[in-house]
Amino acid sequence: VQLQASGGGLVQAGGSLRLSCVASGRTFSSRGMGWFRQAPGKEREFVAAISWTGVTYRSDSVSGRLTISRDNAKKTVYLQMDSLVPEDTAVYYCASTAPKAWGVDPSEYASWGQGTLVTVSS
Repeated sequence: VQLQASGGGLVQAGGSLRLSCVASGRTFSSRGMGWFRQAPGKEREFVAAISWTGVTYRSDSVSGRLTISRDNAKKTVYLQMDSLVPEDTAVYYCASTAPKAWGVDPSEYASWGQGTLVTVSS
């Protein structure tokens, strides 16, 4: 599976962005998908995940502000980001698991997109 993330950019605090991640291949609908982020000088951290059945889970640090969803017909996973704060500034990566799997640990993800930069100004 190859993943292509897009939608990042510069936004003011309090603003919104929607990230998209398009997958190639025929098994998208059977894979868990996740979003991770890496801020400058920090380790990559989990943001949100969605299972192949649509069950979602978010990090406590973003709960209520960032929402993950998927459209299997379009082979796309989204991250809706609202009420952004400067601490959300990071490169955001989408990732997919093996079929019938999902989780919050990066080691559970088999394929990664190239990342898209989100910068939130104060």
